[in-house]
Amino acid sequence: MDNIEKLADIVRNSRSIVFFGGAGVSTESGIPDFRSVDGLYSQQWDYPPETILSHTFFMEKTEEFYRFYRAKMLCLDAKPNAAHLKLAQLEAEGKLSAVVTQNIDGLHQAAGSKTVYELHGSVLRNYCTKCGKFHDVKYIVNSQGVPKCECGGIVKPDVVLYEEALDDSTVSGAVNAIASADTLIIGGTSLNVYPAAGLIRYFKGKDLVIINMAPTPMDRNADLLICDRIGEVFFKDLGGYAMKRLTSAALSTLLTAGCGAGAKAPQTPQPPTK
Repeated sequence: MDNIEKLADIVRNSRSIVFFGGAGVSTESGIPDFRSVDGLYSQQWDYPPETILSHTFFMEKTEEFYRFYRAKMLCLDAKPNAAHLKLAQLEAEGKLSAVVTQNIDGLHQAAGSKTVYELHGSVLRNYCTKCGKFHDVKYIVNSQGVPKCECGGIVKPDVVLYEEALDDSTVSGAVNAIASADTLIIGGTSLNVYPAAGLIRYFKGKDLVIINMAPTPMDRNADLLICDRIGEVFFKDLGGYAMKRLTSAALSTLLTAGCGAGAKAPQTPQPPTK
């Protein structure tokens, strides 16, 4: 039995799967990985991206923050890939109970996933730092310089910047989901970004599956370790265990649910709870 067959067997025998994913899930949709060799962190900019994407920088150099943010963080034409589609399908079949993601692109919701814990927030949501009014992503795209609310307050993306804490309710939901799972699939993440990566310690279930191109600190604990691209693995699995139950019409609907110009937004954004 090869690794794909083993993965299919684990999925088949699971009742409550949780997926924990990182940047590698979105790179196959054309979104750069911050920490890869070819990612944003290796590109030239006036300041290191780690500095730009910090709370202090946002407060002190807001216009420069938004110059970078609009150029590098808003990948609104990206579409869900095989990994996003497979996870949405597993949830629809009652196999997967939640997605816990470190990504901020909304592609899981674009693929049809309903229960998604966005540990680092979403570029699709923005709010006024003065009155709290919600603004969608088009408000940021269509604004110039520092986006301002009607009240005059600065509009801030609902993403977790460096120096900022994760949202308590999001963390609580993710922890409860992971703790209740019988299978945890970790994919597309180095597990080096904390505190998010620390949440996997709450998993006490049966099968731990890790799918990643590079080694992770948890590899030795995995019941199944697959060193490959997450999208390619899930595409192969789509062709085996469950793809035959996903109609071509349903697949077409998922594939066209991206958040590019003129497309439906990946989720119905809600004002953040701050």
